[in-house]
Amino acid sequence: MPETQGPSIQRLLADALRESTDLARKEFTLFRTEMSDNVRTIAMGLVMVIAAAVVSILALIWLTQALVDWLATKVDSHALAALIVGGALAVIAIILGLYGRSAMSKTSIAPTRTARSLQQDKDVLTERASG
Repeated sequence: MPETQGPSIQRLLADALRESTDLARKEFTLFRTEMSDNVRTIAMGLVMVIAAAVVSILALIWLTQALVDWLATKVDSHALAALIVGGALAVIAIILGLYGRSAMSKTSIAPTRTARSLQQDKDVLTERASG
């Protein structure tokens, strides 16, 4: 009877090792996929922040002088017109920057799905080992 248990235990250990290897490979694939998705989302948020900066600069270059000159004729002060226009453009830039930062903060670079899956795997293996 001990001879039938020997190969059986060896087979079980080999199966456990193979399944553990497959599981580790799948977890690593999940980790890579999740990290790639998170980095892509953060990159998109960064692109939005850069776009906000570019739009702000373009707005300053193309519209500021014309708007200041027009407003100066209405308020009879070139300095006051420049202050009003500059303040409005600063508000627009702040809104765009906050939108980009919000888009980046919605995603964490931490692999939460992988961590959750690893915890489930640990629970299953613990249950199988004890039962």
